[in-house]
Amino acid sequence: MKYPKNELAQLVIASCIVNNIEDVIVSPGSRNAPLTIGFTSHPKINTYSIVDERCAAFVGLGMAQQKRKPVVLICTSGSALLNYYPAVCEAFYSDIPLIVISADRPSHMIDIGDGQTIRQKNIFENHSLYNANLIEGDVIENEKNIEKAILKAIAEKGPVHINVPFDEPLYETVGSLLEVKSKKEIEDSESFLKEIPLDVEFLQGYADRWNSSNKKIVLIGAQYPDELLQVQLKHFTKDPSILVFTETISNAVDGKFINSIDQLIFPLNAEEFEDLKPDILLTLGGLVVSKKIKQFFREYQPKSHWHIDSKKAFDSFHCLTHHFKISPQLFFSQFFFLTKTVESTYQKKWLDVKLNRKKKHKAYLSNIEFSDLKVHELVHASIPDGTQLQLSNSSIIRYAQLFDVKQSLHIFCNRGTSGIDGSTSTAIGAAMTSKRQTVFVTGDISFFYDSNALWNAYIPANFRIVLVNNNGGGIFKFIPGPSQSDALEYFETPHGLNAAHLCKMYAIGYQSVSDELELKNVLEDFYKESDRPKLLEIHTPSEINDGILKGYFNNLK
Repeated sequence: MKYPKNELAQLVIASCIVNNIEDVIVSPGSRNAPLTIGFTSHPKINTYSIVDERCAAFVGLGMAQQKRKPVVLICTSGSALLNYYPAVCEAFYSDIPLIVISADRPSHMIDIGDGQTIRQKNIFENHSLYNANLIEGDVIENEKNIEKAILKAIAEKGPVHINVPFDEPLYETVGSLLEVKSKKEIEDSESFLKEIPLDVEFLQGYADRWNSSNKKIVLIGAQYPDELLQVQLKHFTKDPSILVFTETISNAVDGKFINSIDQLIFPLNAEEFEDLKPDILLTLGGLVVSKKIKQFFREYQPKSHWHIDSKKAFDSFHCLTHHFKISPQLFFSQFFFLTKTVESTYQKKWLDVKLNRKKKHKAYLSNIEFSDLKVHELVHASIPDGTQLQLSNSSIIRYAQLFDVKQSLHIFCNRGTSGIDGSTSTAIGAAMTSKRQTVFVTGDISFFYDSNALWNAYIPANFRIVLVNNNGGGIFKFIPGPSQSDALEYFETPHGLNAAHLCKMYAIGYQSVSDELELKNVLEDFYKESDRPKLLEIHTPSEINDGILKGYFNNLK
């Protein structure tokens, strides 16, 4: 085995090994050579070479999303590091562990006009859990800093940054790697991974208020699939005073949950909103997609808003009254023993409204032309059981919110910052890690923006991309502001592109359709086993998509 002679590189690599890091994504460069040599030589490390740092970071994000443990990113010095920033922000807001290890010039080489050199220290300060700036020669302090960064990423689920200055020579090697003792006792002493139950007497006060209310809503945002949590949430439906609102990426499914929130609340008038307004709003999970539900709770604020999360609580509706700093699973295991069923017509009334909306939904879709809405109906119905479904942002995730979800699917979307910049790369990273077949549904702007994602030698053969190409980001025709301006073409960005040549260049199987019959025929075989990944490009008529979607919502009234 060949390991770097450089002491800092040895320390970083050994610390990762002792803390059970398994996956390292390398973006090629010279200044990071000591790290590249060391990680690729070690038998316990899986290494991947991905050239484009922005794509590499989102691939790492997708891998860490699925494994729920840190993935390491390694890059050279200079602007290469800045390309990690979008994925670092997403990881920060989505609680996904990433360890960024950047090679740097020694401090005496900064700001003297040396090439490929920028101020790298604390560069992610606003969006990282910890920043370790290593110093040449200070072994004890460096070891402590590296350890703290890695343990933060593991325990608190988020991005950290380790900046490592390397002086030349960069390619000298030795035959062994130094040993670093495990610091797991630090992790235990700070109780990073040990949950403490809430005081029962304290919790009883909240249960009393819960038991005295006949209108309560439980809202679940982005959430990992969890069987125990699914059972606990279903328990709420036994109480007629409770409504459970879920989003597509909540991974919580039941016939008595209200899963298409916008579908339910879009047609409501002021009197109906007042009737729907709960006394208590209980939230869990990550950020919420539905803009309508945000507007509703901001205008018709509940008396109490409680959020359950062991780490953080966003005051999304400007009425947060308490944060239970505990996992939802442990909270419910305590809370349910203190609650009782409350007689109410609240749940039945709104489930009846939901049923009525579903009937109108079905009737409207049975009579519409080939369009984005029709495509989403057909695509979502076609996705095989047990699939991991990755969704891009903008129109795609919003269309998905209108359709029922199979309980066997695992569904994800980058909603931490809601950016389109790395959706394809994230989906590929997830596919590289998941045992499930991964299907990625995306729009044209998101796809072409992240087209370097296909520059990746590790894409599984069963990976599928469904590309809905409406030639320019149709969401801006639906939003009132852009369409009323004189600059719609700068919002909508029509491009006239297709993915055929990209797929040919990257050896991705390609099919293209532009009508309903073609789409139905292709979907019959699209997900079946193949010798390479495949992309289905669906061309939709941009001139009618917005009108059909507006008609859909008006039809719900």
